[in-house]
Amino acid sequence: MNLQPKEIQDLIDFIAGTGLAEVNIETEKFKLSIKRNADVVMTSAPMQMAAPLAAAPVAPAPVAATQTAAPAAAEKAATTDESRYIAVKSPMIGTFYRASSPEAEPFAKVGSKIEKGKPICIIEAMKLFNEIESDVSGTVVKVLVENASPVEYDQVLFLVDPA
Repeated sequence: MNLQPKEIQDLIDFIAGTGLAEVNIETEKFKLSIKRNADVVMTSAPMQMAAPLAAAPVAPAPVAATQTAAPAAAEKAATTDESRYIAVKSPMIGTFYRASSPEAEPFAKVGSKIEKGKPICIIEAMKLFNEIESDVSGTVVKVLVENASPVEYDQVLFLVDPA
């Protein structure tokens, strides 16, 4: 399968519309890696396919133009007057869940004490539910993400008062 520059651009546009921050596609014939919030969109392939892919440098503009405002807003909120708090960030992209099931109590809510190494949320990525453990101990002062919302890598999830 030889991907033409138009097909690569269509694929990038489609992925940009999904809101994902990073996508890696690999087959026997090609490898494609697309990252948002990066200066460069990287594509690589076996040497025999390098020439057809060389015409694809137009790709960075559409990807960069579709950045979402939610992560930026969360970052801005974390750096205003709340600078004394520790930001707990997402270690991956996926869907954020505050509890292990819809009926269960949230792992962490405003006012709750959290401990280092204890679960604070779940992030679903590619149908795998990953328990995210806290890197800090303290009291949750703000939850910055709604339950069942998509999150980006390094997006602030919680603000924690370490005192």
